[in-house]
Amino acid sequence: MRDLRGYPLVVLSCAIALCGVACRPHGRAADDRSKIHVGIVFDSGGKDDRSFNAAAWQGVKRAAKDFPIVLRDAEPGDPNSVEPALRAFAERGYDLVIGIGFSQAPIIEEVAKDYPRLNFAIVDGVSHLPNVASLIFKEHEGSYLVGMIAARTSKTGVVGFVGGMDIPLIHKFETGYEEGARAVNPNARVIQNYVGVTDAAWNNPGKGKELAVAQIGKGADVLFAAAGNSGLGVFDAAEQYDKYVIGVDSNQNWVKPGHVLTSMVKRVDNAVYQIVRDRVNGQFKGGIHVYGLDNEGIGYAVDQYNEKLIPKPVIQEVEAAKQKIIRGEIKVTDAMAK
Repeated sequence: MRDLRGYPLVVLSCAIALCGVACRPHGRAADDRSKIHVGIVFDSGGKDDRSFNAAAWQGVKRAAKDFPIVLRDAEPGDPNSVEPALRAFAERGYDLVIGIGFSQAPIIEEVAKDYPRLNFAIVDGVSHLPNVASLIFKEHEGSYLVGMIAARTSKTGVVGFVGGMDIPLIHKFETGYEEGARAVNPNARVIQNYVGVTDAAWNNPGKGKELAVAQIGKGADVLFAAAGNSGLGVFDAAEQYDKYVIGVDSNQNWVKPGHVLTSMVKRVDNAVYQIVRDRVNGQFKGGIHVYGLDNEGIGYAVDQYNEKLIPKPVIQEVEAAKQKIIRGEIKVTDAMAK
C-alpha cells in the first residue's frame, strides 16, 4: 500500500466468513515490529453500517494516517465469533485491541485478564481492569438537544423514537430525547418502539421501516432512529412519506438529503482515535474515559444538507440549552444511572 508520512500502512479487512471463526492475521514476523499493532473488532452490522461501527472505523483509519501503526480489523458474522476474533489479535501480540459495542464488554474482560501486558479498549462498555480503557458517552445529553429540534420542527406535536435493541444503553437516547422534546413543548407526544431484544435488532432495516411507518400513521412527523443498521429502514420511511428523520452516532445528514433533520453525533471516531494516539505515545490509561457535550464527544450535526431545515432561532435555543447542560443548570436524566 502507499506510504503515509513515510510509514507503510498495512490494513487487512478480515471477514469472518472467509477466514473461519476469527480473523487470524498473517504472522506478525511479516509485519514491521517497530510499529504499534492495532486490532479492532466490530459490532453487529459491520464497519459499513453508516452509523456506530462506521464512526469507529473512521477514527482508526484517521489514526492510521497520522501515526506509524499496523491496523487490522475483524467483522464477526455472529456473537459467537466475537471472542475468537478478539483472542486472535491478542494471541498475535497486538499492542491495542479495540472492541466495539457494549455486548463485547464481558468478553474483553475475559480476554484482557488472560493478556495483562496488552492494552484493550471497549466502546460503550465498562471494565475495571487496569489494562482496559472504557470509552463511554453521555448520549442522553445529545439526545436532549435533538429532541428539542424535533419538537420545534414538528407540526403535529407527535415525534417518534425507533431504538434498536431494547437495552438500558438505548434507553439513554430515548429518555434524553423525550426530555428535550417536552422541554420546548410540554404537550409533545413521544412514541417509542424497539426493533428487538437480541443482537439481530441492530441489523433489520425492514423491521425498522415497519415501526417507523406505524409511528407515522399515529401522527409522528419527526423520528429519531437509534438502531444501528436497522435505522436505515426509518430513513426509507421518512423519505417515502415525506417526514423527517434524525440520524445517530455518525453524521447521517447526507443519507436522505432533505429528510434528515439532523444527526445526534456520538464521536466514537474521536474516542477511538485518541486511545490509539495515547497507545502510540506511551500514554495509554485504563479506566473510564467519558465523552459528553463538554469535550465535544457528543453533539448534533448542522451542515450543507440540513442547514436550511432548522431555523436559526431554534439553533440559538438549542445552543443555549447545550451551555446550560455543560454548566449543570439543566440535568438530563441518565437512564443507565437509575
